[in-house]
Amino acid sequence: MSESNHNPNPPVVDLTVTGMSCASCVGRVEKALAAVPGLRESSVNLATGRARLVLDDPQALPLATQALSRAGYPAEPVETRLQVEGMSCASCVGRVEKALAAAPGVTQALVNLATGIATVRHDPGATPQELADRVSRTGYAAQVIAEDTPAAHAGHDHGQDARQLRRSFLIALVLTLPVFVTEMGGHAFPPFHHWLHATFGMQPIWIMQFVLTALVLAWPGRIFFRAGFPALLRGAPEMNSLVALGSSAAFLYSTVATFAPGLLPADAVHVYFEAAAVIVTLILLGRWLEARAKGEAGEAIRRLIELAPDSATVLRDGQAVDLPVSQIRPGDLVRLRPGERVAVDGIVTEGAGRIDESMLTGEPVPVQKAVGDAVTGGTVNGTAALTFRVTATGGDTALARIIRMVEDAQTAKLPVQAMVDRITAVFVPVVIALALLTFVLWMIFGPAPALSHALVAAISVLIIACPCAMGLAVPVSIMVGTGRGAQLGVLFRRGEALQRLSDARIVAFDKTGTLTEGHPALTAFEVRGFDPDEALRLAASAETMSEHPLAAAIVQAARDRGLALEPASQAESATGKGLAAQVAGHAILIGNAAVLEQGNIAPDPALIARAGDEAAKGATPVHLAIDGQHVALMALADPIRPESIRTVRELHDLGLRSAMISGDTQATADAVGRQIGIDLIKGGVLPEGKLEQIRGFGAGSVFVGDGINDAPALAAAETGIAVGTGTDVAIESAEVVLAGGDPSGVVRAIRLSRAVMRNIRQNLFWAFGYNAALIPVAMGVLVPFGGPQLSPMLAAGAMALSSVFVVTNALRLRRVS
Repeated sequence: MSESNHNPNPPVVDLTVTGMSCASCVGRVEKALAAVPGLRESSVNLATGRARLVLDDPQALPLATQALSRAGYPAEPVETRLQVEGMSCASCVGRVEKALAAAPGVTQALVNLATGIATVRHDPGATPQELADRVSRTGYAAQVIAEDTPAAHAGHDHGQDARQLRRSFLIALVLTLPVFVTEMGGHAFPPFHHWLHATFGMQPIWIMQFVLTALVLAWPGRIFFRAGFPALLRGAPEMNSLVALGSSAAFLYSTVATFAPGLLPADAVHVYFEAAAVIVTLILLGRWLEARAKGEAGEAIRRLIELAPDSATVLRDGQAVDLPVSQIRPGDLVRLRPGERVAVDGIVTEGAGRIDESMLTGEPVPVQKAVGDAVTGGTVNGTAALTFRVTATGGDTALARIIRMVEDAQTAKLPVQAMVDRITAVFVPVVIALALLTFVLWMIFGPAPALSHALVAAISVLIIACPCAMGLAVPVSIMVGTGRGAQLGVLFRRGEALQRLSDARIVAFDKTGTLTEGHPALTAFEVRGFDPDEALRLAASAETMSEHPLAAAIVQAARDRGLALEPASQAESATGKGLAAQVAGHAILIGNAAVLEQGNIAPDPALIARAGDEAAKGATPVHLAIDGQHVALMALADPIRPESIRTVRELHDLGLRSAMISGDTQATADAVGRQIGIDLIKGGVLPEGKLEQIRGFGAGSVFVGDGINDAPALAAAETGIAVGTGTDVAIESAEVVLAGGDPSGVVRAIRLSRAVMRNIRQNLFWAFGYNAALIPVAMGVLVPFGGPQLSPMLAAGAMALSSVFVVTNALRLRRVS
């Protein structure tokens, strides 16, 4: 027996096994696992759908997953996130993705250049560390992001990058200035050139330039060589390779011209130290500005992370104790002081007051909270002291789920990215080939000194090409856009929804709970010959004996007016008609028109007419008789949300059609839809009918809902939007979630989606157009027509500007509202 078999603490792995439906399935799974060598024991649970494996040999894990697949019960894929260092352009991203995709068991690998995070979906047999090692072998150091790593530490620290690059740039600038001034100052002001050569001589000046340029390349510029040449030797050149090749070519040529001029033709003895130094300095400047902008791009998610306080006041054994949030557990009672930020999710157990939820929902008005209401971590208490019982902590809180949604959306790839990936896969090798072609053509056809002209042109081609801008064009816009969405209360659960939502043609709403409040309320109250408050008080007192939702609405209306209710007696209900009771010596009769007839009560013509008007609006008319006299008409309806009319109007302004799909009767649906301004109204639709209606809308369909019965339609629509106050099932079925209950979030989502896609198109036009236009210029196509030959220094400046432009342009999305 091997030594590993005696391991007292063997590794234990839990796998989710798919496809099991009965005890026979469990038997087949157990039999398949029993045949795996290196597996000490296994247990399979049908109820949880999981298999627990005790391993004697770590290599048994991939063998176990293979055995499960062969048996027809594959293990559910898992997701691993890796922090990848050293990526600088789209070519780097492509190589990391290619390395991960080639790993056994990997089904999907997405790498985000803006965040530096790789998200890998793979078979449980492929361990996260193996994936990280595979990436590291390609030259990009990778480490596994643990599941419990706080989101604040999961992404790359662009702030630290910016500080390091700023320091490197300033060092390079100080070293480069003397080189630049002594070489280029003479061209701008010939007397200065003559003075320099008369005072110091040409050779000492060149030696000084050699020393300073060597320091620039070896010190702040070493980051390009450290990454660029190894990538070149691996046959996988990237942006750093282009910079390293261009600057080193200029430096080596100049070194030969300085110390061994006899090796060059007499008319080709020139130095380009200033080009090598300025290339590195300008690109460092661009990298610094880019890192700063990337840091600003991630500002939204950092603000979300910072919403959660570090500690809270917990009641333990009757004493108030300040504890770190990490020590708070579900069931704890937390005391919330006025103005304090809520630490974790919970339910109010004591007190009442308003809480500002704008940072999570985008809705500016504070929300009233009382005993039994939910509070969310990250929101801000108003002026009242509250106590709440903790329901969720850590990764289970609403804030943590929101942050994870934003992170997932930011790592996604839009369909438009596929074109970029195909081009960037071959971009750097093509640029190197074009630089070689340029050198050869200038050597053959260029004027004397051909060698120096050819060198300048080839270096310019290498330097001006910018795969960075192409790599950043899409992900940085997604990063800023989804972060801004979170601030507006619009959460994109899947990044591709950003692209699809921009092409929306029709937006369909569920009625109840989405366009309306979702519960009945007293919407009209007309009284004849009786005190209105007294009539409502007596009616509500009688309705306390009923459990009907309409009765609850009448009781709530009385309480909202501060009316004191009386005990009711002798209550009798007539199913489908109404209720009779005695309250404070009065005979109360409440119900529909049939109740009046049954009680031999003469109907009031004005109240009957008003009942017809309210019914036409979709409300339920309820008549009230007191002591045998018809005295009041109450209209009860599911109130339309105040924001619904504005939402539909703004959708029309965006050029979109609106639809409403409801299970209510067509008459009720028509009444509500007309008030809101809906274009297409479908009533009497069952849950399965919603699915057919959505499919009938075709491409560009958006469905907005909140209930369990909306889940199929949310999934069937091209883009499903769930109202965040709805059920978990609806939210899981949707691609976009509105953090609050305000349907106007749909308009914000569509505006943001259109802005992001417009921004991406601008970035791609710049990135591709820049390269398409300037690489030929760098090759010298304008020279035969009297145009200029591009300087390597100008090429470096243009290249640095390209990346900065793309990131800065994306930052404009932070102003979308």
